[in-house]
Order: sequence, then C-alpha cells, then structure tokens
Amino acid sequence: MPLNKTIKDYSAITDTITKYSRLCVNDCHIKPEMYLEHKVNRGLRDLNGKGVLTGLTEVSEINSRKTVDGKEVLIPGELFYRGYKIEDLVEGFVKDNRFGFEETIYLLLFGQLPNSSDLEEFNMILSDYRSLPNSFVRDIIMKAPSNDIMNSLARSVLTLYSYDRDPDNTSIPNVLRQCLQLIATFPMLSVYSYHSYNYYNRNNNSFFIHNPEPHLSTAENILHMLRIDSNYTPLEAKLLDLALVLHAEHGGGNNSTFTTHVVSSSGTDTYSAIAAALGSLKGPKHGGANIKVCTMFEDIKKNVKDWENEEEVYAYLKKLLRKEAGDRSGLIYGMGHAVYSVSDPRAMILKTYVKSLSEEKGLDKEYRLYTLVEELAPKAIAEERKIYKGVSANIDFYSGFVYDMLDLPHELYTPLFAIARIVGWSAHRLEELINAGKIIRPAYMAVQPRREYEELGDRD
Repeated sequence: MPLNKTIKDYSAITDTITKYSRLCVNDCHIKPEMYLEHKVNRGLRDLNGKGVLTGLTEVSEINSRKTVDGKEVLIPGELFYRGYKIEDLVEGFVKDNRFGFEETIYLLLFGQLPNSSDLEEFNMILSDYRSLPNSFVRDIIMKAPSNDIMNSLARSVLTLYSYDRDPDNTSIPNVLRQCLQLIATFPMLSVYSYHSYNYYNRNNNSFFIHNPEPHLSTAENILHMLRIDSNYTPLEAKLLDLALVLHAEHGGGNNSTFTTHVVSSSGTDTYSAIAAALGSLKGPKHGGANIKVCTMFEDIKKNVKDWENEEEVYAYLKKLLRKEAGDRSGLIYGMGHAVYSVSDPRAMILKTYVKSLSEEKGLDKEYRLYTLVEELAPKAIAEERKIYKGVSANIDFYSGFVYDMLDLPHELYTPLFAIARIVGWSAHRLEELINAGKIIRPAYMAVQPRREYEELGDRD
C-alpha cells in the first residue's frame, strides 16, 4: 500500500542512528582467529563442514559420507523420510500416477505410510481444515499487505493464535490439531497474501479470491487459487506436488527446523514456534536461494551470446566467481550444500522431471543451459576457491526453474518452500514436545575484557 505522507517514516536512517551503528560495529567485532583459538564451531559446524551433534530425531536422515576401512568417504547424497529412501517414496506415487504430498505429510507426522483408507480419511481432514475465520482475508490479509509474503504469512500465523480457543495448550492432541490446521491453510494464507500485495502494489491488477476445492490436492489447489482462470495441466500439478514433497523435510539440523526445536523447547505455543521458523526460512541464506538462482540465470542469458558454447559459459561463470559479473557476490547460486558434496538427491530427482516440463513449455534450450552450468560450475569453483569437499547442484538450482516454468511469481517462491516445510517443522515440534527435556541453551564464550565502572562525569 502506498506510504501515507501523514504517517511518520520510521524507516528513515538519521545521522544519529548512523553514528550509533558505528559504535555497534567497532565494539561488537570479534576477530575471526579467536574462533579458532577457542575451538568454537561457528554455525555449529566444524572446520571440515561436519555438523555438531545437538539432538536425536526419527523424522528424517541425511547422508553424504560413509566410513570405509576407518576412513570417511564421500558418497552421493542420501535422504530418508522416516527411514524410507526419498527415491523410493517418489517412485511409488509417480508410478501410480497420483499425488504424493498428502501421503508425505502423513508419513512425516505419524511415522508410517498410510493405507488407502487411512489416506482417504486424512485427505478429508485436511480438506475440512482448509478454511479461515470469517473476514480473516479482509481484516488481516488485505488491511496491511506486505512487500514480502513471508512477513504476511508470519503475521497471519500469529494472528490465528487469537482465533484459537485453546492456543497455549501444548498437549500432543492439541498441538497436532494446530499443526494440521496450519498445514492445510498455509497455501491459502500465502496465495491470498500474494493477491493482496499484487492488487495494492501494481496498478490495474484485478483482485480475486478462489476458495480451495475439497476434491483437489494441495498442489492443485495452489494453482487453482493462484490463477485467475484456475487452469493448469496435469504435468504442472504433478511437478509442483513433487517439489512440495522434496521440500517437506530435510533433517533436524537445517536452520528453520533447528529454530523450531529451540523455540518449542521453551514450552511456547505452536503459532509462536511456526512464526519463528518462518522468520528463519525467509533469510536468503536459507529459503530465498532459488530466487537468486533465477536472477543469476537471467543475467547469464543476457550476457552469454551462445548458451551452448561451453567456453563462453565457462568464462562467464569465472566472472561470477571473481565478482566481475552478476550481483558481484562471487557466488554461483544453487551450487554447493552444507552437507551434500557429490550430489543432492532432491536435485537429482527434480532434474528428471524438469526435462519433461521444459519440453511441454518449449523451454528445452533453457534446460540445456541449466545442465551445462551444472556440469561446468564445480570445475570453475574448484579452480577459484579452496574447498574442503565436492560441490554439486542443490535443490534450489532446479526448483526456481520449475517455478518459472509454472509461471509462479517470484514473491511466492519462499512461501512455497514454507507450504512444504511446515510439515517437517510440525513433525519436529511434536518430536520435541513428546521427548521434552531441558530447554535448548547452547553455550557462548565471553571474550570481552573486564572493565572498571566510570562515573558519568568522568566519561569522555
């Protein structure tokens, strides 16, 4: 919504704030070598990139290495949901030509695969929960549209606390009920927030609201609610469903899921825990990476004349790494992962189906460019950087391309991640509460020298 001139601009940075910010930088800077001196694992990862063990989980597992003859060997990445290989789960519902996200929700929350009657009953529960309180869209979503849909989503989640008759009850049945309602309504909250933003911030755009259809899957309902004509192809819906499955969970150590554990360990309510996780996911180092990939490829397409010329593409990748092109970050977005090195299983699965959609959309030339960058980038990075493990394409490398082909707005890329990942957050919140122990409180070493107090009049 355009800024009202009568309202004070609280975003203005004054000279006084600038002065105080210098104090922050000067007095809060910690020398990097001190982390090595005190053997502090920054980011809860050691010097080899291995995560510090902080908990146990049965929800999912990530593997990128195995021990052979007493030595750790890098292997193609493995991802398990409740002990099942992600490749087997995907093959199961793809082979049967059915949607897999709802089945995945059931598996991650309850620890077992549903039979046909279980799945039918569960789908009915999700369908019943796909509703918002009366006037919620008008009074909450439309009243203060945000430029970032993630903030709108977090505000909506916190507001739903006020509509819950028993919001602070952390018993497992109550928390499960809350989680299922949030899982069911996240697509509505995200899409409606986008429509509101689109209406108020872009002139001459229509505002429309499609109610979810009870017989449609989550993926189908997203496309139905998002598009003014509600039309989509079966392949579009199936690929979006696959993306939701692959984003639903990724171990307890990712930033937003760990946030869920930390906040849940304090005994707070579900809405606060999920809002905290949303704040984590919004960060460009976590959930916003696929937008960076799309922006990078737009830049490559503008500046590389022949997309199939390996030497020309490779030279431009070198420019990106040397901060001579793109956003001057020195990064090739979508390449590399904190855990995976040889390959990201999610990217490998998604790549297989991306080819089919690119052919349907007439974008096979763009697909070939993506595969060429995927092939050349690790070589370029190895020449330009000191790396402790291999580099491969992660899921963000292809998910942004999928969303582009689905003609989804960039503003919804990270919310789509949240629509999927709230399933994992919910499973981990339940796991934290079921195995409730101590509040999570990591240790920080104080390195500030001791000081003698000075009276006010004696300070310079």
